[in-house]
Amino acid sequence: MEILWVLIALVMLGFVLLPFLRRRRGAAIGLVSPDHPDAADPANYGFVLEEELDIRMPGPDQDLLDVLDVVQRTQDYRAAQQLLAGTETEGERRWQRVQAFAGAASLELSRRPGGVSETPGGQWLRVWRSEAPKDAGGAAVHAEFLVQQAWRTATPGTDEFRIIMEEARTACGEAALLAPGDPIPYIVELSVARGLGYSQKDFEQVWLKILDRAPAHMGAHLAALHYWCEKWHGSRAEAYSFAEAAAARAPQGSLLSAMPLFAVFEHLPEVTLVASFWQSEVVTKAVHGALHAVHSARPDDPMLAHVRHMLVFFLVRSERWSEAMNQLIHIDGHVGALPWTLSADPAAEFAVYRALAVAGYEANGGSPASLPH
Repeated sequence: MEILWVLIALVMLGFVLLPFLRRRRGAAIGLVSPDHPDAADPANYGFVLEEELDIRMPGPDQDLLDVLDVVQRTQDYRAAQQLLAGTETEGERRWQRVQAFAGAASLELSRRPGGVSETPGGQWLRVWRSEAPKDAGGAAVHAEFLVQQAWRTATPGTDEFRIIMEEARTACGEAALLAPGDPIPYIVELSVARGLGYSQKDFEQVWLKILDRAPAHMGAHLAALHYWCEKWHGSRAEAYSFAEAAAARAPQGSLLSAMPLFAVFEHLPEVTLVASFWQSEVVTKAVHGALHAVHSARPDDPMLAHVRHMLVFFLVRSERWSEAMNQLIHIDGHVGALPWTLSADPAAEFAVYRALAVAGYEANGGSPASLPH
C-alpha cells in the first residue's frame, strides 16, 4: 500500500513540475530547467504573466471592474445599484455581477471582520440594504452574500452553517417578492437547497420557477447540476441525465450543449493513472459537445469563457494541444472559473495547464506564427 502511495505522489509531482518543459519537433515532452533553451515559454504567445492573471472573473467585464473599484474604494453602494439596474434581468451577465458583488463583500468581511474601533468589510452592502430595502438588486446580492458566507465560514452540517443558510433562504424569498420575474433569487436558492439538503420534490419546485423565467440560463443549470451530483444529493446517473437533457433541448447558439462536460468533470476520479481515460468515449463525446457549443455561441455570451476554461482542462489532459491553444488565446488573462477556482492558487493552476498546452503544441511543430488569432 505504501508503494502505491509513493507512485501516486511521484505521478502528481511530475505533473506539477511540467510547466518547465522541453519541446522539439516530433519529440516527447520532457522536464528541463526554466532557463533551458528548449523550455516552452508562454510569453512568446503574448500570454499574461502568472502574477497578473485576474482571478475574480472568467472573462472581461470592464464595467463591473470599474464599479467594483469605485464601490470598494469609496464604500458607496450606489454605483453597484445603478449597474445592476441597467443589466438585463434574465441574462447571464446579471447573475455573474450579483455573484461578483456578493463575493467582493464576503471577501472584504473575511479580511476585515471589524472590531471595537474598526468598520467591518462589506459595510457598503449593509448600507445598501438599509437605505434601499426595496431595491431588487441589493436584495439579490445580499442573498448571494449569505450563501457565500455559509460556504466560506462554516462547515456543512453544522448548526452555524444551517443558521446562515436559513437566513439566506429567507433573503431569497424577500428578493423574489421584489422582482417577480427575476430568476436570480431562485438561482441563489439552488445553493441553499444543496446546503440544506432539500428533498428532490422541493428542489424541483425551485427549478421549475427558474425554467418559467429563464429556461436556457446556463448559470442556473450549472448551479442545479451540483445538487444532482453524486457527492451531494443525486448520483452520477442523475447528474449525467440532467446535463444530457439540458444539452438535448438547448436552443441554437446556446452553451447548454456543454453541460455534459461539466457533469463529467464533477465525477472525475480523484486520481487518474490510466491515460486512456481522457480519450474514452464519455470524455470525447462531452468535449465534442462543448466544442460545438463554443463554435455556435455568440461571441459576447457571458458564459462562453466558462466553457472555454473547462475545455482547456480537458483538452490538455487529452493531449489535444492545438485545440487547447485555440481556447487559451480567447480566455488568457482571466482565471475566475472552474476548474481553476477549486485550487488554493487559481492562477498557478491555470499557468501549469497553459504551459503544458504550449509545450505540447510546440512539440508537435506548432509556433506563435502558426497559431490563429
